[in-house]
Amino acid sequence: MADDNRPFSRRNLLFAGGALAAGITTSGLVWALGSDTDEEPPDNSPPLVGEFDMRTGAELLAPTPLFNTTGPQSFAFDDANGLLYTLQGIQGDIQLDGETEPVDSGARKSAGDMCLTRMSSSGVPLGHMYLRGFGHGISFGVEPVGTSTYIWVEGRPDLASGYGRSVARVRFKDGALVDGSDDAVTQYEPVPGATEVSPALDLAGGRVLVSHTEDGEHRFSVYGKADFLAGHFDAAHLMRAGVQVKEEEWFQGCALHGDFVYVLTGHPYTGKKGDNPPKSGGNTYVSAIDIRTGEPQGRRKVTVAPGLPYREPEGMAISTAGVRAGLCVGFSIKAEERRELTVYRFTP
Repeated sequence: MADDNRPFSRRNLLFAGGALAAGITTSGLVWALGSDTDEEPPDNSPPLVGEFDMRTGAELLAPTPLFNTTGPQSFAFDDANGLLYTLQGIQGDIQLDGETEPVDSGARKSAGDMCLTRMSSSGVPLGHMYLRGFGHGISFGVEPVGTSTYIWVEGRPDLASGYGRSVARVRFKDGALVDGSDDAVTQYEPVPGATEVSPALDLAGGRVLVSHTEDGEHRFSVYGKADFLAGHFDAAHLMRAGVQVKEEEWFQGCALHGDFVYVLTGHPYTGKKGDNPPKSGGNTYVSAIDIRTGEPQGRRKVTVAPGLPYREPEGMAISTAGVRAGLCVGFSIKAEERRELTVYRFTP
């Protein structure tokens, strides 16, 4: 857990090591530039990243289709009820209520339109809803409250990029279409003026993690959930996101557990002559930052399931089901006429 004897606020900015190269692509945040190759030397880095052994992972979710055909962006667990939720962009040429004609996928992306799928832990579909005008979906959280479930997600998207500028909290309702401007959506602005805002929840620790860009830098801030819901945004911890980045990388998700923020980066496979061919085993990396000191606490290439088709890292979440918590990494893979999600679990 966080060290309560070392409080940090937005005035005590921590450096997480390494230089951050700021920039945006349509697929994620560009972290740094470097050389590329189709073969890499063996990974001799320490196996532990934060608390988790990243050498091997077990398949938690077999390749599974979501409600729409587009690729997954992120996922989150409701372990209390044995459920898994996923976010993806709304597929092109769907016409929703209030629209005069079908909307193409590019317009959906710029508008921050997303589809949320609910499924069992084994991938059985159990419902969906559309979130229109919310964000890109790079990370989110699920909060069960009695018989209701609340989704914490991006809100108020920048219409040039489709990424959120606030944190939105909305109740899940199967089959519903919710607009970001609806009264049923509660909006929070923990860092006024920030862009690329996306939340994650640490329910066990009662905390909220917010990834955001401020003053041209990618940062992470950590808040107590009760304070956050009350509108009190003095962050307990604030870190810059540079974490031993060695290649050009896309930010693909984050999670908070114990004393560490976990960061997922990487690209999909390219062709044989590209900079990330299948023979390389991919360039997916997981890094950790100690929230007490802001120092990096491990970085390791994720080598599980190198034969997945396409294999783009998409989303990271903590599962507390079972005896030990697991750090889970999702991959978007190509299936016939659609993308699917598969998830792998890593333990301490």
